[in-house]
Amino acid sequence: MLGQLGRWVHRRRRIVLVVWALLVVAGAVLGGSVFDRAEDVGQRAGAESTTVERRLDALDALDAEGEQVVVLLAGTDPLEAATSEAASQAVYAVRELPGVVDLRDPWTTSAYELVAEDRSSAVVEVDLDPALSDDQAAALADDIAEALRETPFPDVALGGDLLAERTFTDQAVQDAARGEGVALVVLLVLLGVALGGVAAGAVPVVAALGSVAVSLLALSGVAGIAPVSDFAVNVVTVLGLGLCVDYSLLVLARFREERAAAGRRPDLEAVLGTTLATAGRTVLLSGVTVGSSLAALLLLRDPLLTGMAVGGLVAVAVVTAAGLTLAPALLAVGHRRIPVAGRGALGRVARPPERSLLARLARLAQARPWPVLVVSAGLLVALAVPLLGLQLGASDARSLPPGSQARQVVEVVERDYPDVATAPIDVLVDAPAGDPRLTRVVDRTTASADVEDVVLRDGLPDGSSRLTVTPHGTTSGPAAQRVVADVRALDGEVRVQVGGPAAELVDARAALGDRVPLAVVVVVLVAGLLLLRLTGSAVVAVKTLLLNLLSLAATLGVVTLVFQHGWGGPLLGGTATGTLDLTTPALLFMFAFGLSMDYHLFLVARIKEEWDSPRPARRGQSLPAPGTRAANDRAVLAGITASGPVVTLAALAIAVVFVGFAAGELVAVKEVGVGMTVAILLDVTVVRGLLLPATMTLLGERNWWRPAWSRPPADRPGALPG
Repeated sequence: MLGQLGRWVHRRRRIVLVVWALLVVAGAVLGGSVFDRAEDVGQRAGAESTTVERRLDALDALDAEGEQVVVLLAGTDPLEAATSEAASQAVYAVRELPGVVDLRDPWTTSAYELVAEDRSSAVVEVDLDPALSDDQAAALADDIAEALRETPFPDVALGGDLLAERTFTDQAVQDAARGEGVALVVLLVLLGVALGGVAAGAVPVVAALGSVAVSLLALSGVAGIAPVSDFAVNVVTVLGLGLCVDYSLLVLARFREERAAAGRRPDLEAVLGTTLATAGRTVLLSGVTVGSSLAALLLLRDPLLTGMAVGGLVAVAVVTAAGLTLAPALLAVGHRRIPVAGRGALGRVARPPERSLLARLARLAQARPWPVLVVSAGLLVALAVPLLGLQLGASDARSLPPGSQARQVVEVVERDYPDVATAPIDVLVDAPAGDPRLTRVVDRTTASADVEDVVLRDGLPDGSSRLTVTPHGTTSGPAAQRVVADVRALDGEVRVQVGGPAAELVDARAALGDRVPLAVVVVVLVAGLLLLRLTGSAVVAVKTLLLNLLSLAATLGVVTLVFQHGWGGPLLGGTATGTLDLTTPALLFMFAFGLSMDYHLFLVARIKEEWDSPRPARRGQSLPAPGTRAANDRAVLAGITASGPVVTLAALAIAVVFVGFAAGELVAVKEVGVGMTVAILLDVTVVRGLLLPATMTLLGERNWWRPAWSRPPADRPGALPG
């Protein structure tokens, strides 16, 4: 079927290019609307913390809380007489702004805890009307900052959740644009040099740009009917560039090989048909594998990951279509400008495939399989050890770029204002004031060593009561998380529900912990079945999955060292926060697993071809007997030698894309960018270059064992010849 598609694309190449051109133009014109339609999808439906928030909004409408703006004023003594007078006047002006419902400051409300102990700064907390939309609240925050800049304080910084979210979104867009721009320039140079010409290097890049534009168009349409995360744009850009370059390179490399094999006057229609029948099959299986990995994120039912998964699935679908239609059509039109196989930079003869990195590593692994297996596996295990101490946390303003206002406010408040730094925990108790059960809950909560203060608020209309519990330490720190667990454990004789930032983190970790195993099982099962379909070998499938899991563990271990413990922090801008973002392990697992399978499919598909139908031996050489250990070793080396250069180039290309995004400013994006770069480099060297050929050499012909019931009828024991 794919061979027929290749022939059809050749015959209808101009129509295919026109259709893609129209879609790309539509994407360039309309796809940008996804930036406006994307939204913060932070609430987790069904979580207790979400239930508490919604219940409080419904029961305590008069006391509903809107956004809070925190303004840090620094650079002069807040309590100096002239400063106090000017600050008081500015604060009174802020109170008069429409939409401001409450305000706390050191001058007009005598909240002296809002002055730093060394009198280097002061904080103003402004509560906004909950009826304001996010855009209206953001505009009001800017007006508040403008009014407070009339004070003698030379440094005025805005903070609060709303401002942090706005900075996150703006920075994500900037990082995506910068990462894409840097990646495109480097990719054009890298591919042009490696493939021997600008035209050859441009084919993967043009296909990738087209897939990004069309993906944004499709994502914009999806955003009209379902929530799409702000960070889905980053996912679309990364996968659109990286994955499409990979697929286009695979198709291009096989096209050049088949064209060379067809002689001086090749039938290009037949060449393109053979190209898609072989490389196209690998592209399709890879797209299904990567797509299934991303689809598994939907099983986690995390709102942020779901939005990103939607973007990823859109991108994978478009990229796979581009690899099977757009890239072949570009080759069909521009084939005369594509250098022959074996030509490198400036038309020079390229390094023979036998001298490529993967071919050399494969020969080393085949010559000394046991030492290579032990050392390589030991290295990956050693890199995975830090994963045992993994700590997960929620991204807050400290994940923003150093120097951003929202991050500066959080850091200064945590350092200099311990009385206001910790957000309280909300506790709803289904008992009215005076009820002995409520009294026991209050007493037990107050007695906790992790609790600093407990305040019993006014009763709620439905007869329940609300407690505001202030834990020791930071808002979502270990002490706050222990308080959430301890208070929830009191839910016995009376219903107790806990909400607030610490409870949201606890709920998110619990939800992911419950659902991640199912998602992993689904991904592994689908990947195993696809490998079984491709190779017919259960041994190859199981071995591949084990190698992938080992590689992923090593990758997560490296990311833990860098971002949790601070190794290499100065190189990455001092980004260590003591935890990894809650979503990072899941994203890395799904992305890295899918892309690892991508490269493995490239290699194993070619090894399987050599095992099934080995190419003719060179003059003076003979082929080993089919089905023997020698035949297996030859197939492994021949397959890796043939596909090694394109796999290495594809890995470098997609690493360039992820390095571009690792250079971004958001810590959560850095974690994924660095993690994916590490995963790709480990995978294409240690795993595919050493462990794969070493294990296949040790297993020999047993690599291709399959149960009798799964064999073709002609290969089953007792089958009659002919």
